Amino acid sequence: MAKKSSIEKNEKRRKMSKALGPRRARLKAIAKDKSKPLEERFAATLKLAEMPRNSSPVRIRNRCEVTGRPRAYYRKFKMSRIAMRELGSKGLVPGLVKSSW
Repeated sequence: MAKKSSIEKNEKRRKMSKALGPRRARLKAIAKDKSKPLEERFAATLKLAEMPRNSSPVRIRNRCEVTGRPRAYYRKFKMSRIAMRELGSKGLVPGLVKSSW
């Protein structure tokens, strides 16, 4: 099980990214638009730099919904390989059959 602080930090990043996403996208569009004046693009870049770093979607880490493990994550099931194996052995994952011989 991952530390609670890591899981909470990641959830905070998800919420912040969702809330500030449209503003961040608007500022990035202005900063990349070559037809705008240089001063306006630079001002947009400065405003973008003032925004919280955790509002960037790049900082979100995929974590297992069951254990919080950050590695060996299956996006389709939103869980790690270890949790997947345990739940698959118990028959709790629909459509998954764990083979053993």
